[in-house]
Amino acid sequence: MRGNKPKRQLSPCFADAFGSAGSEVRHGRGCGPQVSLGAQSCPGGLAQLPLRRGCGIRAMAKLNERVRSVVDYATRRVFMVDTQVRPSDVTKFPIIDAMLGVPRETYVPAAMREAAYVGENLALGGDRVVLEPRTLAKMLDGLEIDPQDAVLDLGCGLGYSTALLARLAGFVAAVEDDEARAAEAQALLSENGVDNAAVICGALPDGAPKSGPYDVIILQGAIERFPDALADQLREGGRVAAIFAEGALGVVRIGYKIDGRISWRFAFNAGAPLLKGFESTRNFVL
Repeated sequence: MRGNKPKRQLSPCFADAFGSAGSEVRHGRGCGPQVSLGAQSCPGGLAQLPLRRGCGIRAMAKLNERVRSVVDYATRRVFMVDTQVRPSDVTKFPIIDAMLGVPRETYVPAAMREAAYVGENLALGGDRVVLEPRTLAKMLDGLEIDPQDAVLDLGCGLGYSTALLARLAGFVAAVEDDEARAAEAQALLSENGVDNAAVICGALPDGAPKSGPYDVIILQGAIERFPDALADQLREGGRVAAIFAEGALGVVRIGYKIDGRISWRFAFNAGAPLLKGFESTRNFVL
């Protein structure tokens, strides 16, 4: 008669990968500098785990690839922060924590995921981009966002900037002028547990007055003018960050609303495509 053998416990990295790797990435847990998968808890990845009876080789191969992908993107995220963000004098913990926790590869087109962490603007199509990490991080740094702030995010793309802002502020209203892109952004944010942000489809220069006024406004692209309609949606004492297109090199300015008027101050240089509807009014003389 055979004795009852104690149940064999799975190794920590196998259990984490099989049961929670996907949810860890979606919510940012385990995506920071302390990654529980890979070299720290299982140096060889799942490739070194023995195949058990009942586990198909193909299933194990897919699981192994899944874990490697999780670890790879998490490593790239840390590298992005250490080489692009911190060297740009962005050291505030909430911003660093947000950029380590939000999976940038989730909020870019599938074909661009391998390039998600490069130090360049990523094209979304139609002269729209995801701003490079350095530019976005420095804009967030200059805005000094508080946890109670209401933020208006104009030109949110697939939602990366909105996901970051949602970690820093109390509420984010994101505006996207492409209907399909707005729907995808809202779906991605919901799937990743971002419950304090909403994506609105509409013209970017119109903003989202029904959800205002806002403590902070940020634009995910260049402008030549800042419309009065948006200035009216900014609360007294509020801040706005925008890239002004000036020749070949753009200028990021931080604006402060004081006594009903916005006073702009130079922050740093950066470039991005011009957002539709923010062109200067040009007078032609015949």
